[in-house]
Amino acid sequence: MKNQSLIINDNDILYDILNEISDEINFSVSKCFKKELLLINALKNFNYLVITKKQIPEIRNQILINKFPIKIFKLIEKLNIEFLKLKFNEQSDIKIGNYVFNLNSREMKNQNKNLKLTEKEINSIMYLFRVKKPVKVSELQLKVWGYLSELETHTVETHIYRLRKKILNKFNDNNFIYSTIDGYQIQ
Repeated sequence: MKNQSLIINDNDILYDILNEISDEINFSVSKCFKKELLLINALKNFNYLVITKKQIPEIRNQILINKFPIKIFKLIEKLNIEFLKLKFNEQSDIKIGNYVFNLNSREMKNQNKNLKLTEKEINSIMYLFRVKKPVKVSELQLKVWGYLSELETHTVETHIYRLRKKILNKFNDNNFIYSTIDGYQIQ
């Protein structure tokens, strides 16, 4: 399944061409009218690009393509670069509680203080944040570490303990990640 979407506004020929080669590109292609674009724009999903002939002020993630002919390989290259930029920006600043996380630099920030995190630490925090409910150790082990062990292991508990200690030492916050009877959760 392709998780990036290209939406073409008011250009049936371009839609037909890209739709014909859709098996060879790494994004889905659809077309819509301006009214539909306003609805799509209202969604929280940022993983789309809109190709338009004229700038539409209310629409985000727009690419203006109004000079034709254009080489198809150049167009696809331009679209792929724009999708990469979207992904980068999506990971730039994520607000969780009192903190801002930058997934690209793996930093946690609050006021003037920054804390560098490891990849596992940032992945653990993001997983706990996205799930929005207490997460059992076995689920973290599977979803963040990628394995489920039948053996008694305290890897996750040790990891979370050290992460909580780093956050406490840097931000004096002992409640950002807390444990409940059902598992770990983010405040």
